[in-house]
Amino acid sequence: MISHYPNLTAMNKPISIIVVEDDPLVLNRFMTLFTTDPAFRLIAACSNATSASSVIRSEQADVLLTDLGLPDGNGLDLIRLSSHLYPDTHIMVISVFGDEKHVITAIEAGATGYILKDDDSMEVVQAIQQMCAGGAPISPAVASHLLKRLRPEADEVKLTKAEIDILRFIAKGYTAQEAADLKHISYHTVTSHIKSIYRKLHITTRAEAVHEAVKRHLL
Repeated sequence: MISHYPNLTAMNKPISIIVVEDDPLVLNRFMTLFTTDPAFRLIAACSNATSASSVIRSEQADVLLTDLGLPDGNGLDLIRLSSHLYPDTHIMVISVFGDEKHVITAIEAGATGYILKDDDSMEVVQAIQQMCAGGAPISPAVASHLLKRLRPEADEVKLTKAEIDILRFIAKGYTAQEAADLKHISYHTVTSHIKSIYRKLHITTRAEAVHEAVKRHLL
């Protein structure tokens, strides 16, 4: 389904918007919201990816408001299409999917806002206006995924107690054999721990090991 709406005039230029949502009740709510509020001009309301793709290709909007799960495709493809054709268009995802994979993929594709359908704290109109003013409105649950991704990778790596002990020895300049003697374990066990440490921390030298040990406050 696709519904087009005329260009309404107003004192201040309204925010033009394309809505993509396959749930009829939610889509109707958005249609009512954006046709009754003079701050917006609804270009089209689409219930599937095919019709939305056609609209996006034919007319640029200030905002693309899209779901991710669509009956004939993925909202991510619409995000990529809009970002490619119109880099200035603001893209807001509204979805039931709040896991890290969906969130990160949508933002990497070009979304500048991401709110969850069940997040009562996020008001759609206010979120869109905030986005158009240069903000990046996101639901709190979504923000947690972004913060996790922004942390240094090493901080997310979990070393075992034995690996931490070996990392300390490496950082202090001990050889693998010396570490083995001090820990009363075999040389091969130490080298196995070293390989695991290097792999987990994505390092290859003792200098990098020292850096990681200092950063982790292990020395």
